[in-house]
Amino acid sequence: QALIDRAAPADAAVLITGESGVGKELVARAIHRQGRRSKGPFEAVNCAAVTESLFESELFGHVRGAFTGAQEDRPGRFELSDGGTLFLDEVGDLPESCQTKLLRVLEDGLVRRVGDTRDRPVDVRVVAATNRSLEGEGARFRQDLYYRLNVIRIEVPPLRTRKEDVPILAAHFAARFSAESHKAPRALSPEALAALSEYAWPGNVR
Repeated sequence: QALIDRAAPADAAVLITGESGVGKELVARAIHRQGRRSKGPFEAVNCAAVTESLFESELFGHVRGAFTGAQEDRPGRFELSDGGTLFLDEVGDLPESCQTKLLRVLEDGLVRRVGDTRDRPVDVRVVAATNRSLEGEGARFRQDLYYRLNVIRIEVPPLRTRKEDVPILAAHFAARFSAESHKAPRALSPEALAALSEYAWPGNVR
């Protein structure tokens, strides 16, 4: 939490690292919520879930006729998060062709939709996350882009090493599930909290 508190007021890029499922997106949302861009949009992209052929359009948008099926102009995630935060989850899966274009946006603050001839200015804070090392020759990740993203680094340890967070997370999920089911929230019993705290949580808890 202390790292989040220090990172939130800044406007620099943040790289969140940790095992899959440790709550990296929750950290990104907390940074956005506590920062000066809290009233702006928060857009999240799972880089591991977007096919390489659609990545450029997903991030930067496209104009009508840019490719088969592009029947209208469409803004990308950068434009949609203008004035706010763009969260790039599992950024290590970003195709190499898009790594170059992402670096350009971070350097210039300009995006160009697929098929367009003009650049569009954007004011976006990028928060990225990865579950693997992006540093070093074997990382298959542009090192200049890595250093652009790694201005502020937050390592999120797995839940099994931070048992003190279990009651907080349990209360959060209980409240969320109660809201989704339109029921009044109920506090967990001491026995339930004890059982949750004693469990050897794997890293894939969300």
